[in-house]
Amino acid sequence: MIKPTHAAKPEDFSHVTEWVFDLDNTLYPHHTNLFSQIDVKMTDYVSRILQLPRDEARTLQKKYYLEYGTTLRGLMANHKVSADEFLNYVHDIDYSWLAPNPELGEAIKALPGRKLIFTNGDTKHAENTARQLGILDHFDEIFDVVAANLVPKPARETYDKFKALHRVDTQKAAMFEDLARNLEVPKEMGMKTVLIVPNNFEPTFTEHWEHDGSTDYVDYTTDDLTQFLKAIVK
Repeated sequence: MIKPTHAAKPEDFSHVTEWVFDLDNTLYPHHTNLFSQIDVKMTDYVSRILQLPRDEARTLQKKYYLEYGTTLRGLMANHKVSADEFLNYVHDIDYSWLAPNPELGEAIKALPGRKLIFTNGDTKHAENTARQLGILDHFDEIFDVVAANLVPKPARETYDKFKALHRVDTQKAAMFEDLARNLEVPKEMGMKTVLIVPNNFEPTFTEHWEHDGSTDYVDYTTDDLTQFLKAIVK
C-alpha cells in the first residue's frame, strides 16, 4: 500500500538541475481520466485487428501490458502490428478534457535547469497534452517510446538510452512518475524519485493491474505536483 512520505524541503533538491517528468497521470491528475480514452481505443484496436469480441480483446490488451510493459510491445511481438498505425489511432482523442494549468506551468518554469518529458507514449501525444495544459513551452526535450526503439519503461535499456541521448547527469536529476515500478531504475541511477498518487492517496479509476508492489525506491510521494514543486524551490 502506498503511503505518504515525509515532506520534501528545498535543500533536498538543491543539487537538481535535470527535472524529468512522466506524462500521463503525472503532469495532469489521475481524476482527469484522460487516459481512459486511450485505454478504450486500445481495446477497439485490438478487437478490430485481431477480430476478437471486446471482452476478449480487453483481456489480451491487459495481458500484453503486464507481460511487455505496453500493449503495443505485445502486439508487435505477437501480431506484427504497425507501431505508427497503433500510436496514431489510440492517441486520436479529445484533449479538451484537460483544463489548462498555468499554476503548474509557473512552478515548472521556476525549476532551475532543464525540464524533460519521458513518456511511454509518442511525441505527438506529449506535445498535444502539454500544449492543452499550457506548459509545453517550459520543457526543453521530449523522450518518447519511439526514441526508445519502442521498448517502454521500466526496461533498463530505455533509461540508458534516455540518459545517453539527452546527456542527463543522473546524480543531478529528479524523476516524477505515477507508477512506482518506473522509478526503480532511476533510483538505482542516482536520481531523486517522486511518485505522483491520486488525490488524498486514494485509488480512483486506476485499475488493479496498474498497482505496484514495493515502493522502496520512492523517495517522496505527493498527490499535488504543483504544490510539491513550489515547496522545493526557494
